[in-house]
Amino acid sequence: MMNGADAAAAAAAEEAKGTVSEVEWARCECCGLTEECTPAYISRVRERHLGRWICGLCAEAVKDEIGRSGWPISTAEAIDRHASFFRAFRAVAPPDHAAQHLVAAIARLLRRSLDSAPARLPTSSDDSGAASRARAVPENRRTAFARSRTSCFATLQS
Repeated sequence: MMNGADAAAAAAAEEAKGTVSEVEWARCECCGLTEECTPAYISRVRERHLGRWICGLCAEAVKDEIGRSGWPISTAEAIDRHASFFRAFRAVAPPDHAAQHLVAAIARLLRRSLDSAPARLPTSSDDSGAASRARAVPENRRTAFARSRTSCFATLQS
């Protein structure tokens, strides 16, 4: 027979075991990336994306797709556009290693966000000279990022 302390300890152990096992693997419906998530997080993501579970990188691409569209589009249409682009992209050039592909996608996203960031004005305490070095590069030698209407990734143009 268990006393009150033993019953409380057993209940706490069951509860702790329940929280540990409450982590599930979720697979992104756009890119196929799998992440370890709690059921609560999975349900919040599914609510936000019309029943689909998509990873954070694809969620940002969907937001960008909605923002770049010339007219208002639904979240479902933005997800479909991103997923179809991703399928076409993978069919053309399958990555050697999924991790390298993810790193390259994040790098492109970072470059694009830095490209569209507002220019920083030099201050009197700024003696790094970064602004003058940026102006010293001829305009025709700078790399430009062009955005495709069907792609969430920037393409390099020289």
